Amino acid sequence: MQTDQLQTSKKPESQAGKAGQRSRGIGRRAFVRRPPSRPALGRLPLVSVIIPMYNYGHYLPQTVASVLAQDGVDLQVIIVDDASIDDSGHVARTLAEADPRVMLISTAANGGPAAAFNRGHAAAAGEFIVRLDADDLLTPGSLARSAALFDAFPAVGLVYGHPLHFGGPVPQHPSTRLRSWTIWGGQDWVAERCRRVVNCITTPEAIVRASVLQQTGLLSTTIKVATDLHMWLRIAAVSDVGHIEGPDQAMYRLHDDSLTGRASYTPWVDLLERKSVFDEFFAGPGADLAAASSLRRTANAALASQALQQACRACDRGRTATFDVDAAIKIALATCPDARTLPQWRALRRRQLLGERLAAVPPFFSGAQLSRRIHGKAQYRRWQRTGL
Repeated sequence: MQTDQLQTSKKPESQAGKAGQRSRGIGRRAFVRRPPSRPALGRLPLVSVIIPMYNYGHYLPQTVASVLAQDGVDLQVIIVDDASIDDSGHVARTLAEADPRVMLISTAANGGPAAAFNRGHAAAAGEFIVRLDADDLLTPGSLARSAALFDAFPAVGLVYGHPLHFGGPVPQHPSTRLRSWTIWGGQDWVAERCRRVVNCITTPEAIVRASVLQQTGLLSTTIKVATDLHMWLRIAAVSDVGHIEGPDQAMYRLHDDSLTGRASYTPWVDLLERKSVFDEFFAGPGADLAAASSLRRTANAALASQALQQACRACDRGRTATFDVDAAIKIALATCPDARTLPQWRALRRRQLLGERLAAVPPFFSGAQLSRRIHGKAQYRRWQRTGL
């Protein structure tokens, strides 16, 4: 992918040439480095782990234990009890009393996870910051692995790796084998997110440099769910991005009580959330990028394509009674004035001309459904391998 000039303080390609690193990735400034099998920091950086919590006390002991077990770093654990109405506050207080590295902040009224994180950040003293939901866990050594990458590349403001998704019992043997680091120029990484307009980070596997977070600002409280994607984009707008390949960096719990696990969080809601993220990003720090206009057009076209693709999927499955196809068309046109030139527009038009009843009958669009499944699996494998 050809990119415009990067606004970063380092030039990774020159570093790559000196270290004999091989180029690859989403842009010419992305490169891979094979770190030592056991990267040594030579110091103990302080990492502040902020845990927003609302009625998740039954998960909290496991979560905090996964943080306190981290080696190679100093730790500050900040639990923010966002006015829980069960015994979660008592659980958090017990954990704070048992270990001086753990502190508890209690709010008088529930303000949501973004506001809770921001409240916790006010007490954070760490060089690096982690936002860890109270139902997720860190894997052994994950913070030291991230800190080693930060130390090797001072221009990197965001580091993430592979999250191990699980439901039920906590996995006992996550992978900890480090294979390589990939470094992207920030605008390259933003450009890839604009092409795909999906969040490739589920949050617990990410860690940010505190000085960069101070520069970009904290979590937006106007975005309801996808505040983390908004933060990653803002950080990448002013710094490079690093990816740790090989180990599971965190464990992400899947359950029906999570925000994205609830029945109300539909693909349509997710699309609108992501649209609000890119709108707010390009109204703010994204506007200062060298290729801002081009990137915004790319993101808008991708969002419009996905809206129309959802409408096609509803037609193929005979679910137009529960999916508002007209609303998808309206948002596609409002987001991308050239939506009528997109292949997804023509695909939806063919389904409308055929009629709702016939569109859902094989074999008319069976090939399209199969293609979507194959493409989805390919994208998932790519994400597992590269983090993109």
